[in-house]
Amino acid sequence: MAADKPSVLVVLASGFEEGETVEILDVVRCGGFPTDSVSIAGEMVPGAHNITIKADKVLGNDLTQFKNYDMIVLPGGWTGVDNMLSDERLLDLVRHYDQSGKFVAAMCAAPNVLAKAGILKGKTMTAYPGKRTEPNYKDANYVKDVVVIDGKLVTSRGPGTALPFAFALVDVLGGDSAFIKGRFLYDEMKAWPDW
Repeated sequence: MAADKPSVLVVLASGFEEGETVEILDVVRCGGFPTDSVSIAGEMVPGAHNITIKADKVLGNDLTQFKNYDMIVLPGGWTGVDNMLSDERLLDLVRHYDQSGKFVAAMCAAPNVLAKAGILKGKTMTAYPGKRTEPNYKDANYVKDVVVIDGKLVTSRGPGTALPFAFALVDVLGGDSAFIKGRFLYDEMKAWPDW
């Protein structure tokens, strides 16, 4: 990790939502932050729509090297989230980031993992709506905003909110999302006609 910039760990699990994951990796790296995709499932990780990504690193039983990042990010995807929910190593890692006062970020259905790890109590957060998610957040203040930042917790709603979520990650890490939005022509989308 570069000592001068916060570092980011993005979790890959079989069945991850490709659009969310790639947007996060792309934007955060464009922000200049050292970022590793870390798989809980082996080096080659198949996404929800059969797009396979080669992970930068693979999570093993020794979590030491994976505790040194400044932020952990969990993308969504139903199958990917189910796989994350069943991985005790990942749950321990999420708890470590929370207890260490580091950034924890999750979007779509991935806040279910944060709920299972027991780190949402009293927090304001958002996630993909519905019966597979919302009942898990009874100890949190669940809202329907696009992106929610509560201290070191950052959450977002679904595939369509991946860019705003990624821009928020850049901002909370001390970067300049306005510069990246300009490069992406992001603000010009508001002027586009309805198709």
